Amino acid sequence: MATFTIVAGARPNFMKIAPIIHQFIRKQKEGIAVKFRLIHTGQHYDKKMSGDFFEQLNIPEPDSNLGGGGGTQAEQTAAIMVAFESELLENRPDLVLVVGDVTSTLACSIAAKKLQIDVAHVEGGIRSGDLTMPEEINRMVTDSITDHFFTTSEIANANLRKSGIAEEKIHYVGNTMIDSLMAQMPRFQRPEGKIFESLVPGEYFVLTMHRPANVDQEHKLKAMIDAILEGTGGLPIIFPVHPRTAKNLQSLGISAPNLHMSDPLGYLEFNFLVKNAKGVITDSGGITEEASVMNVPCITLRDNTERAETIHLGTNELVGTDPVKLKPYLQKIMNGEWKQYQGIPLWDGKTAERIVEILIESYSLN
Repeated sequence: MATFTIVAGARPNFMKIAPIIHQFIRKQKEGIAVKFRLIHTGQHYDKKMSGDFFEQLNIPEPDSNLGGGGGTQAEQTAAIMVAFESELLENRPDLVLVVGDVTSTLACSIAAKKLQIDVAHVEGGIRSGDLTMPEEINRMVTDSITDHFFTTSEIANANLRKSGIAEEKIHYVGNTMIDSLMAQMPRFQRPEGKIFESLVPGEYFVLTMHRPANVDQEHKLKAMIDAILEGTGGLPIIFPVHPRTAKNLQSLGISAPNLHMSDPLGYLEFNFLVKNAKGVITDSGGITEEASVMNVPCITLRDNTERAETIHLGTNELVGTDPVKLKPYLQKIMNGEWKQYQGIPLWDGKTAERIVEILIESYSLN
């Protein structure tokens, strides 16, 4: 019997690990001797992270919630490490599987390796080259001590080779976020509310902004919103707002008849909006992946990206954080001149199958 501990710390992590859990359960039903524990570090508290959320993704409730949210980056890292060490001492696995690039990814990797437990990193090798981003430091440190790298692209593979990682540790498998997207797409549902009911497919934009470079400087935030309003031709703009951003918008008194701010939306509801949008304007990395696969034009309000494949083969364009540069890109979308999705290799909905097969082979479970 081999045992695996799967770690998730933030809401997007659960979309990434859900397909892996489904595959483990399938293997258990086939009689393969494998056991797993799901650990929620509690890094991000989200009232929507309830039974309904796990029911939507068809995954079990976590075996443990470490309650590691709040505080500074260092305080959060320390709290998660202390709690996760106790979890590992009580329930020692053969391998700890971490995903993405959040604080939990870093903290749990370090705690596991200090106890001489193998670590697998799903989305290993991703780099933005921007050390001002906490996520970049999390990626680099996690990858420096990882045993199995499950990668999303050849770009990630090249990054790992460049840093001296042995070829046999690199497993090019694809993107589990896309596994979830493809599995859940038939279940996407329109959000409730008058504004959502009035939306015409292909005749509105979806906007998300949460990064400090875009939302923490009030004059810059106002200039960006003004540029978006000017370039979208009066079409509705749906803006699910992060709490910090909401506070800044409120103090600026920003409003427009076609700018519709909402509370954060559920996974099925948000992706319904993305799938049917004329375009997406975002500073999120994950949304660029989903928009690309759904062939929806995507503008990224960042100066760099760790998901370059969404630019080379997807529908994403890196515009930067200068509002002046936004206009020609919005004009392209309005004119229907945006590039089409070219297809990213192995983003086919079968990534989790490949990951679990590799783990079974690596831990002699056949």
